[in-house]
Amino acid sequence: MPSFHDQVITILPKLRVQALSLTRNRAAAEDLVQDAVCNALAAQDSFIPGTNFSAWMHRILRNRFISDLRKRRDTTDIDDVPAACFASNPTHEDNLALKDLSLALSRLPADQREALVMVVVQGMSYEALAEATGCAVGTAKSRVFRARRQLEAWMTGELPANDKLRMKVTALRAALETRRREGRDGSDLLNS
Repeated sequence: MPSFHDQVITILPKLRVQALSLTRNRAAAEDLVQDAVCNALAAQDSFIPGTNFSAWMHRILRNRFISDLRKRRDTTDIDDVPAACFASNPTHEDNLALKDLSLALSRLPADQREALVMVVVQGMSYEALAEATGCAVGTAKSRVFRARRQLEAWMTGELPANDKLRMKVTALRAALETRRREGRDGSDLLNS
């Protein structure tokens, strides 16, 4: 059986992926992983050998993230964020699709986004996900299912449910289409 430290080193890449999915910021994700590892080392005596080390570490990381969120509690209204933060000039079709996916992922509720990343990207089982997040297996499956269904709806062009946002998206699409028909670039609309 590998030593505790060897298990920590082995799981670091998966912790980084989970942290990145939670924070959506590379530097913050690295800080979160470091804090979680420090917590795990401090609580090393509480780990029961033979149990699921991966789930134990993922739970420590998730709990640390939640604890940090509670400490900050600063929020902003989406209407206060400049539109330039949400759009950029695509250099390639794939980049645009990835940006759309990234935006759609960021719109998912945190529990669904976390579950989707842990199952789809990390290949974690529903049972391990349930143990890591402290929920029932059925809840874990439901979160992944709802996240996949919502992403599919957004990625296939379904308009947002929020009326104000729907009207903005409809107006933006119409303006972009008009500019395309006139042979003009519509990138200024995305950056304003």
